Amino acid sequence: MNLAHIHLLLNHFPTIGTIIGIGLFLVGLAAKSDELKRASLVVFLGIALITLPTYMSGNAAQEMICKGQTKGPCTDPGVSKALIEKHEGAALLAFLFMEFTGAFAWLGLWKFRRAARFPGAVLAAVALLSMVTFGLMAQAANIGGEIRHPEIREALQAQAAQIEGQQPLGRAVASFVIGKTWMWATCETLHFVGLCLLFGIASFVDLRMLGVIKGISFKALHRMLPWAVLGFGINLITGMFFFVAAYDQYTTNTVYQWKLVLIMLAGLNVLYFTIFDEPWEVGADDNAPPLAKFVAASAFVLVIGVIFCGRMLPFLGKAF
Repeated sequence: MNLAHIHLLLNHFPTIGTIIGIGLFLVGLAAKSDELKRASLVVFLGIALITLPTYMSGNAAQEMICKGQTKGPCTDPGVSKALIEKHEGAALLAFLFMEFTGAFAWLGLWKFRRAARFPGAVLAAVALLSMVTFGLMAQAANIGGEIRHPEIREALQAQAAQIEGQQPLGRAVASFVIGKTWMWATCETLHFVGLCLLFGIASFVDLRMLGVIKGISFKALHRMLPWAVLGFGINLITGMFFFVAAYDQYTTNTVYQWKLVLIMLAGLNVLYFTIFDEPWEVGADDNAPPLAKFVAASAFVLVIGVIFCGRMLPFLGKAF
């Protein structure tokens, strides 16, 4: 199994998962049920995590379809390179909106945990973003489905003829990042700033669970987590610029694939600290329960693993 197979395995989850999340969200609003609202936000956050490998494995699927040709038309005359690149651009836009939806979903869960209610502004943002995300996901899925299905090949060829010569979003972003010498350096700097926020705050929370700074309650430390999520968001956006600009250097890099796996597992740890009761019952000078200690220790190791894989991309993967 390679990344192309992973893409085929996952590519329906973002669209279908968004529909499920919207359904739960609307029913929760209609029934005034905080439990259903909470469940919908967990779904949105989970789909935001799944969308990460779904999008990034798409370029590997493109390389397989086009037999590794990154420039010029695909060797298969029945496959339109222009349509593939249009699908890439649509998927990029859908991916970004899905991540914003997931970020606001986490913010809603965090606020509910602290104040026992969902802020109206956050719910409104989730509602708007999820609707837009679903539209973008459906568009990307529709274009993706047209790439190789023989029963709609005539429509595919007509559409490909219309978009031939147009620069799709993904390639336009790549040209901008590569063409502007200051852009890559700026992204590297911001990536490091985001990493400092994420690792610094996450380390405080993890060390508290492990008993290093027992004089502070978990609830007091948890109020800093939005800054860690902001750091992750900065890393996600700048990382996407790196990936879009040189995707062929990443999809063939085993170290990068491990980095994706570690990011997904770290995201599950964030869910534990947000929605489960055990960590929130840890007051000042209290010992954390065994499960909380295990999750904290694993989170610490996972974040270090993500940093290690990121720094080692040019050396171990030998793709750059």
